[in-house]
Amino acid sequence: MQIAAWYLESESGAKLARPELFRILADAHPGDVLLVEQADRLSRLGAADWDRLKAELAARKVRVVALDLPTSWTMATTGKVDDFTGRMFDAINGMMLDMLAAVARKDYEDRRRRQFQGQARAKAEGKYIGRPENKRRNAKIATMLAAE
Repeated sequence: MQIAAWYLESESGAKLARPELFRILADAHPGDVLLVEQADRLSRLGAADWDRLKAELAARKVRVVALDLPTSWTMATTGKVDDFTGRMFDAINGMMLDMLAAVARKDYEDRRRRQFQGQARAKAEGKYIGRPENKRRNAKIATMLAAE
């Protein structure tokens, strides 16, 4: 296999609006492989957004291979397996990606909930002060707004 391009996404996998992901999809050709480090890097989306992303991947005929999902590795070699085997691995891979996306979303929601609980407890105890103000940034913003 040949690596056609590298993309680095800095947006959260919990958001569907990710410029680099959609640039990848726009650049992709049918049959291309989207290699991701981990399935949760592709999606920590809610069910509706995950369904939209899956539909986009399917429409563009992009195959997802995740390093942490061994069943997906066979997707990188489609053409070297017979049609039945390819279809079976496609179905298994889809099911596993759905499951991993759901687990990743649950983990994301659990971590956010625990974070808010910890902040609420710290506030109640008078220990939470929040993020410190970035005075330099805010001064620059004020200067730019005044210049308009």
